[in-house]
Amino acid sequence: MSRTVKIVVGVVLVLVVAAGAGIWWYLRDDSPAAVDLDTASESVTTTTGGAGTSTPGGGIDGTWVVDTESGEFDFQSATGTFVGFRVEEELTAIGSTTAVGRTGDVSGSMTIADGTLTEADVEVQMATITTDRSQRDSRVRSALDTDSIPTAGFVLTEPVDLGSDPAASDVSVTATGELTLHGVTRTVEVPLEARLVDGTVVVVGSFEVQFSDYDVEAPSAPVVLSVSDSGTIEMQLLLTRQG
Repeated sequence: MSRTVKIVVGVVLVLVVAAGAGIWWYLRDDSPAAVDLDTASESVTTTTGGAGTSTPGGGIDGTWVVDTESGEFDFQSATGTFVGFRVEEELTAIGSTTAVGRTGDVSGSMTIADGTLTEADVEVQMATITTDRSQRDSRVRSALDTDSIPTAGFVLTEPVDLGSDPAASDVSVTATGELTLHGVTRTVEVPLEARLVDGTVVVVGSFEVQFSDYDVEAPSAPVVLSVSDSGTIEMQLLLTRQG
């Protein structure tokens, strides 16, 4: 092999390695951690003054509304209210990764009477879901048809007993309700954890859905070898007392 050929081969190898490193950096799995009650509680900032505020020791009965002003919505840290998804996928030359999408555009409320959750509804603006890559954002929104079906939501259909003193201790319950996603409504059971922190009710939860149940076709791309046919919906909600 001539010296010129060796140089050319060497340059090609360097470029291949550099390209591979670039792809790894672009697609590496650095997804944010799953929702966690302790982490969510630590990030709570108490709203002061004006309607919608509450004070510690006021009990937990009443109507509570989703607060999107406390904390901040950031893809990685997300210290405020958000709803999102986690999906396992297999990428070329990278292997298994977790695709995560989130949005802070959430509204809703819940009503508690005599220590029982009697009503709850949450609405999510799906068109503002963001991931770690803008290219992935567009594919996710396309898969969910957010131009024609911009919202998803959950409505409680059965009362939930919150225990003897939900204002003083953590609550772990399962909420039964109707999930509407991609225009399809199905009954789901959602495990939830909640805690009252300085006048804010912090709620976290996650549950699995099958995409086919909601007529959702998992998005694809040339670098994606496979995508799980199910995903995890997760939520972190901060709620403050109404009135």
